[in-house]
Amino acid sequence: MSDTATTGNTGAAAVTGNRTSPVVVSVAPGSPAEVAGVVPGDEITRVSGEIPRDVIEWQVLTDAAEVALEIRRQAIDLELEITKRDGEPLGIEVQSAVFDRVRTCDNHCEFCFIYQLPKGMRRSLYLKDDDYRLSFLYGNFTTLTRFTEADLERVVTERLSPLNVSIHSTDPDLRSRMLKNPRGAMSLRWVRALLDHGIDVRGQIVVCPGINDGAELDRTLAGVLDRFPEMSEVAVVPLGLSRFNAEAAMRLHTLDEARAVVDIVEDWQDVFAAVLGRRTVHAADEYYLMAGRPFPPAEHYEGFSMHEDGIGMARTFELEFDGHTTDPTGVRSGFFAAVDLPSNPAAYTGLRSSGGPAPVSLRPRSTAPVGVLTGELGAPVITPLIDRIDRSDVRVIAVHNEFFGGNTGVTGLMTGADLIRVLAAEPEGHRYLLPDVCLSDDLRFLDGLTVADLPRVVEVIPTDGIALRRALEPTS
Repeated sequence: MSDTATTGNTGAAAVTGNRTSPVVVSVAPGSPAEVAGVVPGDEITRVSGEIPRDVIEWQVLTDAAEVALEIRRQAIDLELEITKRDGEPLGIEVQSAVFDRVRTCDNHCEFCFIYQLPKGMRRSLYLKDDDYRLSFLYGNFTTLTRFTEADLERVVTERLSPLNVSIHSTDPDLRSRMLKNPRGAMSLRWVRALLDHGIDVRGQIVVCPGINDGAELDRTLAGVLDRFPEMSEVAVVPLGLSRFNAEAAMRLHTLDEARAVVDIVEDWQDVFAAVLGRRTVHAADEYYLMAGRPFPPAEHYEGFSMHEDGIGMARTFELEFDGHTTDPTGVRSGFFAAVDLPSNPAAYTGLRSSGGPAPVSLRPRSTAPVGVLTGELGAPVITPLIDRIDRSDVRVIAVHNEFFGGNTGVTGLMTGADLIRVLAAEPEGHRYLLPDVCLSDDLRFLDGLTVADLPRVVEVIPTDGIALRRALEPTS
């Protein structure tokens, strides 16, 4: 991906045919690019004679010791020769991850959360992608309905692995109906081709009650074992509904349905383990919360490789908080991660500053009572951890998501409007800890509000157990 750089001016993309030339938005001080004379706003038309399609090709071309940039600056064409160490970052941040247009999704899934967004949000949030490059770069899921032989050749040649694939069902007719796309019936053939060429493929099944649960879920997992046994992991996640959902067939799980999904997954874990030596399929943490069941032990998650899909997040947070690991497991990816373009493009390109957004500088005294802000699904995970440290002055504040409504309870979808409502009822002078997962790098929420709009001063901290524990440690 492109190099991390300091904040500069945002440039508009330059479009030529189907290509969008990368535009420089910032240049790192003292970097080879700055020394060569690159400035924000430059449109890069070629790199060493090649026109890069995306940051994958950009990285390959700029890793070389000798890099020739053809630049258009205010209608003037320039050529810059850059000499650096082989593999040294060029020091340029470009405006997007894909230069030849994101491959949009032509499915019409009733369960798609983007269809459930309210009007008036940032335009970028309504972009539906089905681009295998964003799957490789950010962990987004692709249905492969727009995948081609040329795409397969590139993935295999450049070893773009792992890729994340939405399965939902291995029954061709049911998958086609769920995607509302006739190509859905056959597009899983690409999974077989990818696996045959040694590409790591990770799957996801969004379970819609009454549609692909119960016996259909059994058949799907049997199909995975039969047709795609090399698939590294499969995440089984619940349907997410907002109050803006307009599809009558989409509804919330009942308690019995949630428990049935957990039972089916755990039964198939035993089968996969017996046949393949690994559990392979995992139910999202949300299912265990809905079912009122304890989370599986950490070793059951086999390395937490699908952590960002809600698989084992509770256990990793616990390990981090209790000091069993010194490195946080991961950062936000997937939904909204690769389509939201705030004023700082780092969130779009996946290049977050180390440690996340900078905390607000004005804060109450360090000995003040503490309120830990989290989504309603995060509260039952964090509360038992807080209880262990025996701090009566620390409380967990579960933020009910009225903005999206439905069963939206993940911390990453907390909005400024809901935080304003909740914090207005909280006392002044307390410390309030806000996880950065609900913010873009410019401290902006999904509804466009910012940290500065909140009625109480908050401390923005990275979304992991290590950061929370440190924030709660007494200061000297």
